[in-house]
Amino acid sequence: MSQETSGPPASSPPASSQATHANETLARIGDSLRARFSAERRVLSFAEFLEVARAAPYQHTRDASRYLRDCFDHYGTAPVKRPGGREITRHRLFDLPFVEEGRARDALVGHEEIQAAFYRAISNFVREGRINRLVLLHGPNGSAKSTFVNCMMRALEHYSGTDEGALYYFSWIFPRGKDGRALGFGSSDDTTYRAIDTYAHLPDAAIDLRLDSELRESPLLLLPTEDRRAFLEASYAAREETGERPPRAILDGELGAKNRKIFDALMTAYRGDLARVLAHVRVERLGISQRYRRGAVTIGPQMAVDATERQITMDRSLAALPASLSSVALYETHGELVEATNGILEFSDLLKRPLDAWRYLLLAVEEGEVALNASVLPLNTIFVATSNDIHLKAFREHHEYRSFRGRLSLIRVPYLVDYRAEQSIYDAQIVPQVRGQRTPHATYVAALWAVLTRLRRPRAESYAHVQASKKLGGVVASLTPLEKAELYAEGSIPDRFSNDEAAELRAHIDDVRHETDAWPSCEGSSGASPREVRTLMLDAAQDAAHEGLSPLAVLARIKELCETEDYDFLRDAVDGGYHDHRGFIEVVRQRWLDRVDDELRQATGLVEEAQYLELFDRYATSVSYWLKKEKVPNPHTGKDEEPDTRFMEGVEQMLGVVRNHDTFRKDLISAVAAWAIDHPGEKVVYARVFPRYIQQLREASWASRKKQLAEIVEDVLRLVASQPVPDAERARRARTTLDTMTTRFAYPTRGARDVLAELLQRRYGT
Repeated sequence: MSQETSGPPASSPPASSQATHANETLARIGDSLRARFSAERRVLSFAEFLEVARAAPYQHTRDASRYLRDCFDHYGTAPVKRPGGREITRHRLFDLPFVEEGRARDALVGHEEIQAAFYRAISNFVREGRINRLVLLHGPNGSAKSTFVNCMMRALEHYSGTDEGALYYFSWIFPRGKDGRALGFGSSDDTTYRAIDTYAHLPDAAIDLRLDSELRESPLLLLPTEDRRAFLEASYAAREETGERPPRAILDGELGAKNRKIFDALMTAYRGDLARVLAHVRVERLGISQRYRRGAVTIGPQMAVDATERQITMDRSLAALPASLSSVALYETHGELVEATNGILEFSDLLKRPLDAWRYLLLAVEEGEVALNASVLPLNTIFVATSNDIHLKAFREHHEYRSFRGRLSLIRVPYLVDYRAEQSIYDAQIVPQVRGQRTPHATYVAALWAVLTRLRRPRAESYAHVQASKKLGGVVASLTPLEKAELYAEGSIPDRFSNDEAAELRAHIDDVRHETDAWPSCEGSSGASPREVRTLMLDAAQDAAHEGLSPLAVLARIKELCETEDYDFLRDAVDGGYHDHRGFIEVVRQRWLDRVDDELRQATGLVEEAQYLELFDRYATSVSYWLKKEKVPNPHTGKDEEPDTRFMEGVEQMLGVVRNHDTFRKDLISAVAAWAIDHPGEKVVYARVFPRYIQQLREASWASRKKQLAEIVEDVLRLVASQPVPDAERARRARTTLDTMTTRFAYPTRGARDVLAELLQRRYGT
């Protein structure tokens, strides 16, 4: 019979050793926290804070608008290059650089112009010296309005923890006397504590009562108004911060009702001795927090928005109040308007509320205060609201809209119309959630279709103001939805345009992008919502017919969505090819197959990309010598030879030039010369100067290999299905092609099989 032994395994360290290690770990953490607490100067006396404010007066006199603007500036900006060469500015805080996971998943994609509009709005508040409008972000459902606000709140939260973003508020501290009475109101220990300059650093055991300032007011408001102004003017002058003046909220502001009564009571008790009054002030570091609703508050449409008061001198839990304060009616304010002080208050779907529910709010924003039952609540908050365009349209029909309009700053937030940006949303939010392997281009397919549903047909008359060319309006009006989407995303110009037309369109891409800004229904104001597309893609990822997330499954789910007509945009009338949401499915399919086709060609290795460039380089060189009536040096023999006209005509045939060969050659060399003037000293890059011609050479070359490509695809499909391939050389070529597809282009084997079968059926006629 075996005997069981008790006790820890022989390999386990003794309990005493484990305890010692744990204690050392806790001690190390504790030392680190104490050092950080001290370095961050989290608790100060009033005198210590005054020195901090004197050294950096601008930083410690900011109202909410300056604080938010400085938060934007703290994280900096980055230039974003748009197709057409124009650069716009992106504010980095919307990339959430301080949150590792948030960078990819919760960051704001695109919307740089919306960022600029919001920055202008808060800068206007700074210039006016007060926050006197509510900023209303409006757009269709799912256009990232809430994401926009959430990024700002998270940035404020992080910024408040930095040295540059330090915020301070104060509370009242009343030490405990030996006779049990709170110091400062007749305790027998008053004379004992008179030698102490401040009670801010007393341990909790020595404190009888602490009263917080729920309004989180600046400690500077404790100074008399005239003295405060003099202090601030001198401090700003000493620091040469003459470009800014203290905001009105600090320069002329007053304490809230509760703090004013406490201050006055202490002044009476101490017979006007301000130093002894301020000894009761503890200044503490304030951290903005979404979780704890400090300076970052979101209110849903079902919640009431208000501020209320309660009389704290009636609360038994505050029986320790000094006698002099017990006889004073002290009211403590609370509610969303109070919690959001110093930061942002977001009203989600504001216009879903009845007008009477927030009528008083706009007046409060304009006046900068709210009248309560027993006091007036000062407001120091950026008010931001979001609304669907449908509700805003209904609000505009209300007879009181005009009276409200002057108190609103409207910022339109449409859907994205750049499918590359749209794709990055799905890459960040959908791909990490998909189990198994992902077939390339699934998110591209979804993004391109979504953007196509959002575009508006251009009108030629919209470009009558452009004096440079009378042709521009007609060129833009002829753009198909796909051509317009690719113009926005990549700046690509359709091959069918002449060189002059292409140059004209390229120079006015921004005009095209902003054509619909003044329209009631602008581009991006309707169409497929990213929310709907995300759901569609998650459904597609569960399609048993495909592995992981496949473009074919996405296209199938899009087709199902279009057949439901559950969404308003699906009921749009087709307008010159635009709004043809069902027809866009085939457009997207063909564009996707273009990519697959190109990857297949590269994977076969039949023709290297450099060969097209070498061919065009040789052609351009021959044309140049032909025009100059000179002989061409032969790189192989070293002899000068006449330009090969048969070679040039063969290339021109591949380019579709059937007549006027001389004119075509002269135009080509003129384009090369123009590029050389714009890029002095640089070698001509034909792929950049003539991308259309390079593509035409590529297509012409592969047209003659169509049968060979079909054979390779069939062999790859046999290989994947474990079926015999006719001969060893074809088997080797099929294996090389499949290996390249899986390694270089990241196709799972099953995914490669599916897309190649689709390509074979739709492109190679089998």
